Amino acid sequence: MNKFGYRQGIISGIIISVCVVYLLRLFTYQVVSDKYKVMAENNSQRTETEYPARGLIYDRNNKLLVDNQAAYDLMIIPNQVKKFDTLELISILDITKESLEKRIQDCRDYAKFKPSVLVSQIPGNKYAVLQEKLYRYPGFYIQTRTLRKYNVNHSADVFGYIGEVNSEQMKDPYYAQGDYIGISGLEKTYEKHLRGTKGKRVVLVDNKNRVKGSFADGEYDEDAIVGENLYTTLDVDLQEYAYELMQNKKGGIVAIEPSTGEILVKMSSPGYDPQLMVGLDRGKNYSKLLNDPLKPLFDRTTMAQYPPGSIFKTVQALIGLQTKAISLQTQCTCSGGAYIVGGKFMKCHHHSSPVNLLQSIENSCNPYYANVFKRILELPEYKTVRNAYGEWRKYVMSFGFGNKICPDFSNEVSGSIPTQEYYDNVFKTQKWYPSYMISLSIGQGELMITPIQMANLATILANRGYYITPHIVRSINDSISSQIKKHVIPIDRKHFDPIVEGMQMVIKGGTGRRAQVDSIAIAGKTGTVQNPHGDDHSVFIAFAPVEDPKIALIVYVENGVWGSRYAAPIAGLLIEKYLKGKISDKKKPLEKEMFQGSLIHNTTSKVKETSNE
Repeated sequence: MNKFGYRQGIISGIIISVCVVYLLRLFTYQVVSDKYKVMAENNSQRTETEYPARGLIYDRNNKLLVDNQAAYDLMIIPNQVKKFDTLELISILDITKESLEKRIQDCRDYAKFKPSVLVSQIPGNKYAVLQEKLYRYPGFYIQTRTLRKYNVNHSADVFGYIGEVNSEQMKDPYYAQGDYIGISGLEKTYEKHLRGTKGKRVVLVDNKNRVKGSFADGEYDEDAIVGENLYTTLDVDLQEYAYELMQNKKGGIVAIEPSTGEILVKMSSPGYDPQLMVGLDRGKNYSKLLNDPLKPLFDRTTMAQYPPGSIFKTVQALIGLQTKAISLQTQCTCSGGAYIVGGKFMKCHHHSSPVNLLQSIENSCNPYYANVFKRILELPEYKTVRNAYGEWRKYVMSFGFGNKICPDFSNEVSGSIPTQEYYDNVFKTQKWYPSYMISLSIGQGELMITPIQMANLATILANRGYYITPHIVRSINDSISSQIKKHVIPIDRKHFDPIVEGMQMVIKGGTGRRAQVDSIAIAGKTGTVQNPHGDDHSVFIAFAPVEDPKIALIVYVENGVWGSRYAAPIAGLLIEKYLKGKISDKKKPLEKEMFQGSLIHNTTSKVKETSNE
């Protein structure tokens, strides 16, 4: 055989082999298996997505907070749609003809041959009516879903809410048009854990789109996998009590267990009922909440940035002691105020004078802390005020200020501790003087701190120098977050003892007397934050019991005038409720006063009295 004939034989053999393979595959498809025969008939089968139930959410005592409920989506396969009774359908769904037509067109533009969600979250009563008449609507079918069902009417800022995916989110191949996804709160942060895994079901349908059974006895079905449960650190009873105390007030409360970093209370007021974001009316409800002047969608615990006011004096004192700028015996004269650096007069309320460090905390003396800050900035080892400020800022940042500190909330902001470069631009020079930023000494000026960071400060003081990453999710099934760590403040533990002693004096005879609880030793610090837009803000941090702290907290009440007026008594009531389980008869009048106190409609009148609690 010549070379040409040999090559021709090889080529012929390859062609014959390919033909044999194709013939065998066609025989298998058309004779051996009925799978492909049936699937070729487009209108005789369809693939439906099986959506898993989302994971449930519990509090620290295993009380069920977030459950699931059945709901229904009306699906459409645009190329199978035939003429139908438009008026009947819009009557059942309670939507306009224009809305229906637009939705159908949107689904057609998205995918003509694939199912799309036409109307989502249809309640049971409408589903019952629609299901009976659906045979009249070729190309339409019902898909069962689960929606959230909230067992509490508060804490929407914690849970967040679920909404339909947008085009950006659909870049994740897991999602398709009409799928739901966590939009905010824990629902967003733990979406991949809560959502579970979708399954599918291949069904046979007749010419009226009615399901007649499973294809191939379910051989090609895939079961959905239920989402993982979330176990939070919240004490829901204490959380509800916090909402009661803050009714008709704006602000936030965060309470933490110091030894673990577990968040016991996280509430933003005013809030809203999370159930408003479920069902057919969720769009209308969202618009109302978005346009509400009280901003219930704004999470004041993680997104609001406030000056900390006088609670920041505890930080100032600790830095002063650590840098040896002051000692326990350092004194300052104050008679309703004092002249400070740069010839400026800093006001103060009248108290005994002169004061040492402990007395300065008890009486919240403004000139004392202006003097502390000045001494830090003029320490000779730093050579310039600018350099000293940089070192001071490092200490401040170590307390968690200027940083996002809670991994559970994607909406958390970092707050602001101004940089050296910021002041270079403001002062137009690098040759600074302490008088330039002296308002920082008392927690005012450009300092911006979130309530969750302020609660963390209370935790650091309770622990005498460290904190555990604040978190609100204890575990996902049996898994503990690896992001929870111990953070040690670069200040000697011995310096915390006098600060805590001064904070006890605040409760026993100072500006925090209204936070007292019988038989419980409490350490606290009041603050009154200057507010150019209305009444000053009322602030209070505390922890208890002093020697074995179980709770540390911040209460921030907008327009509450003084720290002692609202924030301190609310904190004291929360401490008593948590540690004793109930409020004593002795404190009932104070509790009633807090319940009835309303500040919502009194946010513009400026109070003229001077206080620096």
